[in-house]
Amino acid sequence: MRLNRLRLLNFRQHADTEIEFDLGLTGIIGANGSGKSTILEAVAWALYGGDTARGGKDSIRFTRAPARASVRVELDFELGGHRYSVVRGLTMAELYLDGAQQPIADSVKSVGELLQRRLGMSRSEFFNTYFTGQKELAVMAMLSATERAQFLSRVLGYEKLRTAQELSDVRRRELRSEITGMRSGMPDAALVTGQIAEADLRLRETTARLAGVEVDRTRLQGDVDALAPRWIDAQRQRDESQKLEGDLRVAQSELQGFERSAERLTTELQHVSAAREALMPLAAELAPFHELGNELAQMRDLAVFDGKRQAWLEQERSLAAELEALREQRADVQSAPAMEEQVTAEVEAKRRAHEEVQGKLELRRTEWVRDRQEAETRRNALRVQYSDLRDQREKLVALGDQGTCPTCQRPLGDHYRQVLDLLDSQLETVSADGSYFKSRLEQLEAMPEDVAALDEQRRKLQSEAGALQARLARVQLSVQQLEQVGRELTAKEQRHATLVKELGEIPGGYDRARHTAVEQDFERLAALNTQANRLNTQVEREPALRREQDSVTRSIAAVTAKREELLRRRTALALSEEEFVMLRDHHTDAAAQLHAATLASMNANSEMALARAALERANAAQSDLDRTEKKLETMEIEKKLHDELHRAYSDLRTDLNFAMRPELSELASAFLTELTDARYTELELDDKYRIVVLEEGVPKPVISGGEEDMANLVLRLAISQMIAERAGQSFSLLVLDEIFGSLDDTRRHHVVELLRGLQDRFEQVILITHIESVRDGLDQVLEVSYDENSGAAIVKRGAAGPAGALELATAGTSEA
Repeated sequence: MRLNRLRLLNFRQHADTEIEFDLGLTGIIGANGSGKSTILEAVAWALYGGDTARGGKDSIRFTRAPARASVRVELDFELGGHRYSVVRGLTMAELYLDGAQQPIADSVKSVGELLQRRLGMSRSEFFNTYFTGQKELAVMAMLSATERAQFLSRVLGYEKLRTAQELSDVRRRELRSEITGMRSGMPDAALVTGQIAEADLRLRETTARLAGVEVDRTRLQGDVDALAPRWIDAQRQRDESQKLEGDLRVAQSELQGFERSAERLTTELQHVSAAREALMPLAAELAPFHELGNELAQMRDLAVFDGKRQAWLEQERSLAAELEALREQRADVQSAPAMEEQVTAEVEAKRRAHEEVQGKLELRRTEWVRDRQEAETRRNALRVQYSDLRDQREKLVALGDQGTCPTCQRPLGDHYRQVLDLLDSQLETVSADGSYFKSRLEQLEAMPEDVAALDEQRRKLQSEAGALQARLARVQLSVQQLEQVGRELTAKEQRHATLVKELGEIPGGYDRARHTAVEQDFERLAALNTQANRLNTQVEREPALRREQDSVTRSIAAVTAKREELLRRRTALALSEEEFVMLRDHHTDAAAQLHAATLASMNANSEMALARAALERANAAQSDLDRTEKKLETMEIEKKLHDELHRAYSDLRTDLNFAMRPELSELASAFLTELTDARYTELELDDKYRIVVLEEGVPKPVISGGEEDMANLVLRLAISQMIAERAGQSFSLLVLDEIFGSLDDTRRHHVVELLRGLQDRFEQVILITHIESVRDGLDQVLEVSYDENSGAAIVKRGAAGPAGALELATAGTSEA
């Protein structure tokens, strides 16, 4: 397999990254977390999809990508003489062959299945073949003997036999439990045979009893059928008699109701006559009622107008008072505009004076602070210089004339006193300068008088400007009040004129005494009018009452005739009550005997059904017993098969583990011969799966760190080649991810040199690391960095070899 090109779009840290892979030894170098291993993860995700990515779909998308931005990985690689191009997204996948325009697979499932068939290995086998992850190079050296054997079995796929054996063992235990449970739940065969014989006897007995019961029921049914016509006719006559009795009671009730209505109508007509006599004297007294009502309506309208006049007069007086107050307020603020201009000019003059003093104060204060900081800086520098000179003198005095010059590092000899005097002179000069700057700092500690005077003048001008500003605000408020008072005065003058005009238009002539007298007379006549209306209503009902009285008289005659007809029809019925009771008892006895015979027949049928069901259950139990015995026989055969499989898997795993060490040793020895130019030609795994290097057929007791790295590398390559050969693939690609973490610089470079020695076997080797020093010996370098502005990883080609490392180091220093 050979990788050609990889593009990542919004995948993990990579917003848009494209990588071209070359032949030879390629290094992917960058800081931890920059996105190096993500490149390896993207290759696996493109090939296998799904669970090959850490964290699931939600964490695959680039964190700063837009919400609906697409996630894509495009991988171009060669395998088995063909060139493949796979494009995979979160919900899609496409696979192209040899540059074709149409994909040979276009779904997530079909692309994954097709690639797995072409590669000939699962994702786990693929990683253990072409990829070596972090800390895996020397992983076996850190394991116990048992753990080393399990590691090799897992990597080479032998653990599948253990999994198959465990599944077979689980099935064997399940069969054992099922067989035990089925045997404990099986019924006794003799008991089932006895239940069948008992149910068959019971069925024959119930069948014979049912035949006798059916004979009795048929006879009784004939008796009931012969009696049925007489009983039906008797019931008809009884029903007709009862209906006539009901109709007679209804007719009698209707007759009584009509008689009560006749009595009520007679009473109401008497009341009508009395109302006509009482209505006659009221007519003369109610003659002026309507004229009095019209006069009262006029009086009420005038009362409303009079109330409105009083309210408007009160408003007119209140509005006149408000107008007088507004005129006085306008006179008070009349001079506000002229005063506003004057105060504004004073405020501007005072502000300019304040700004001028403020500028002078800031300038003078800056000079004072700068002088103080400069004096303090000079004093601190002199302190450091004095301390250094004093230390040099003390060292010089301690060493005497045998000491070395602090400048040229030569022995002093005769110049000792001259150098000592020079140091004393420099100490005195530095001390004098320090005293001067100390006193200068003390002088500058307090604020200068001119600065204080300017600050006081600034505060005074600021206070005066604030007072003028407050006065200006009050004058501006008066100007606003002048405009508001003018608008309000104009509006109220217009409202006053309108109110005076409306008062002149209100009608007059209202007499309160006359209004009260008319109100009293109208109320008295209204009561009499109500009484007259009630009496007149009674009189007007007389024609209707007369018509209703005639209708009731006719209804009484009709109901009386209907009652006589009903009495005649009831007398004509021939069946007496005694005859009906005797016929009813006879029919009841016959029906009861038939019902008892029917119940007996139903009971016999139920017993026969129960006997038949019991026989069916017994036969079903016999069938279940036969099926269970056959199933037990089949399960016993399957259990024996799994017993044999369990033993066979154990023997096969033992044989494979025994054969695995020589095969791995042979492959690793071939790699070892190539890497050491045949200095070492043999490597083997002992019975504890430890690496043993042989020198001329004799185990080498102690090996160096470089030899240990070489042994670990060739063993890992041997394992990968064994998996590749079993999958039918050529072992031409090798990817190593962070394998240098526990190695020093010397051993790191040794591993790189070992990999370069395998270039004739591996046409493409990719190293992923954060260690810059491994650039030496690489053919190509891809640098991975993190851009803080975009939050994305950046991949670019870098220089390989020592020159590239130096160039990178120089660039990093200049940027820092």
